[in-house]
Amino acid sequence: MLQRIEKIWSEKGQGIVEYALILAFVVAIALVALKSDSGIGQSIRNLFTNTASQIDKAAPASE
Repeated sequence: MLQRIEKIWSEKGQGIVEYALILAFVVAIALVALKSDSGIGQSIRNLFTNTASQIDKAAPASE
């Protein structure tokens, strides 16, 4: 019985570690892509800047 419980916990721990490694890899790739001044990072920055600009133009000025 004890060996069975240890095996279940071992498998769960392995799965959690695998998911954590995959998540860390994806985050690292995203950071590298967004930090670059050319390519996808700049495109995403431009998209957000243009969107914010359009929202500012559409929103009425409140004082």
